[in-house]
Amino acid sequence: MRAIRKNEAGPGLSLVDVPVPRIGPDEVLIRVAAAGICGTDAHIYQWDSWAQGRIRPPLVLGHEFAGRIVELGSAVRGYAKGDRVSAEGHLACGVCPLCRTGQAHICPSMKIIGVDVDGAFAEFAKMPASNLWKIDDGIPDEVAAIHDPLGNAFHTTMAAPVAGRTVLILGCGPIGLFACGIARASGAVRVIASDLNDARLQIARKMGAHVVVNGSREDLAGLVRRETEGLGVDVALEMSGAPPAIVQALSLVRNGGDVQLLGLPNGAVLVNLAEDVIFKGITVRGILGRRMYDTWYQVRGFLRAGLLDPQPVITHRAPFTEFERALQDLIAGKAGKIVLTFPQ
Repeated sequence: MRAIRKNEAGPGLSLVDVPVPRIGPDEVLIRVAAAGICGTDAHIYQWDSWAQGRIRPPLVLGHEFAGRIVELGSAVRGYAKGDRVSAEGHLACGVCPLCRTGQAHICPSMKIIGVDVDGAFAEFAKMPASNLWKIDDGIPDEVAAIHDPLGNAFHTTMAAPVAGRTVLILGCGPIGLFACGIARASGAVRVIASDLNDARLQIARKMGAHVVVNGSREDLAGLVRRETEGLGVDVALEMSGAPPAIVQALSLVRNGGDVQLLGLPNGAVLVNLAEDVIFKGITVRGILGRRMYDTWYQVRGFLRAGLLDPQPVITHRAPFTEFERALQDLIAGKAGKIVLTFPQ
């Protein structure tokens, strides 16, 4: 089969021929139909400091995908050949105290497909049956393929109540854009989206943001004061990982408010804990991945009810053989979500 692989340490990726994965008794083989490109894939492509410390080539990339089952292991039950599925890409150990108490998404032994083990930027991928998620017939492949980042957005947005509250979203990459729609559909009375990219802010409006702010030329703090009668927002979702945005999230939330941190900074961030956290009595949460599998049910419920249409965020679609151009568009900030398609 053909696959997109990091062959060796250094920038770039290669389209290569590799053997079709062999499955074990508890696994299935999936013919991949579509796969989403994530910022993580761009980090690996560029071979930045994070990738150098985490990735061990050779490695097939890709952790957001959907397709059809073509082969089942002898112990697999509840699935059949031809089933359309996506999958939870985090492979938890299943036996540690966190896994056994409903917190498998932060298992200390976690492995991630496309990061720690071979992933789904390939014509076929294998997955444990326990990680599969059946896809409704009415869901397009491109939406099925992005359940992973949709889940991240749900986990971040729903970590604190948003109904009847003012929500600030800092960073309008795909997950931040999904969060705009989720917050609006969940009853937020005011959704404020901030980014430095005007094209992404236009998508934020389509996804339900009431107010958009380009932080490079507009006064975000002043706007928040006007929108909240000087109190600050009830909930701040930091999606970018940019240190200035993290500081803004803490400073612009009201006393007693909630801050959810999903974006990953490259290094240490200088924060005034006394003034911006302790004296304000705020709650700060670190968000990782999706809750397994509470978040998946939330995604399914919103999609089934028609409460959320994620497709405006998908701005680019390309054959998987054109991955290089797609990654360059992502890195240049020219795209929202990019979905690669595979021959069927």
